[in-house]
Amino acid sequence: MSDLKESTTSSAEAKAAPAVDLKLEIVVIPVSDVERAKQFYAKLGWRLDADFAGPDDYRVIQFTPPGSNASVIFGKNVTSAAPGSAQGLYLVVSDIEAARSALLGRGVAISEAFHAGGDVHVGPDEPYLFGRVRQSGADPARGSYRSYASFSDPDGNGWLLQEVTARLPGRIDGNGTSFTSSADLAAAFRRAAAAHGEYEKRNGGKHDENWPDWYADYIVNEQHGQQQAA
Repeated sequence: MSDLKESTTSSAEAKAAPAVDLKLEIVVIPVSDVERAKQFYAKLGWRLDADFAGPDDYRVIQFTPPGSNASVIFGKNVTSAAPGSAQGLYLVVSDIEAARSALLGRGVAISEAFHAGGDVHVGPDEPYLFGRVRQSGADPARGSYRSYASFSDPDGNGWLLQEVTARLPGRIDGNGTSFTSSADLAAAFRRAAAAHGEYEKRNGGKHDENWPDWYADYIVNEQHGQQQAA
């Protein structure tokens, strides 16, 4: 009886305790050639945060992608994982084609944009979050979470770009709206402008003098996965 009571008490205390922030900040990537990897991730345009060396052939390098709160680390004697074994590393972007063009402009080999071939988890293609069948081109409806592109570093560690324009409900903390870069904010304004154009058409083409309020509501609702009122 005492064990049951203790378990019940511990469970109640856990539920009553305030949540502790747990911020995912580092992903370790296994590489075989540190200098080659450093050159590659620098070519991506990522920020070099650290390059430390120590005794016993130890070295650690940290890069952070633009707009990201999480960083990647690689080096010597920092992981026992096999080089190239990190797969399914997702980079969320607001415009899949713009992101692809930016990487191509930096000389990075990257796949064409693709979308899921249904909910198929067996097939000839390299696996990703929604299966193993890749259909050429971005999602025809350009739905959020549905368009991808992939690339690898020199060791074969696999990265995927995923286009996310509207988060699913419950995936944004609190009531705030935030953007990590001016490019993401500009993309949100463009989507709001297109949606507002359709809104004006539905209302007889009359100019909406309150368009700033409409834009603001649209952008906030989009980030929280909510529908904009007609």
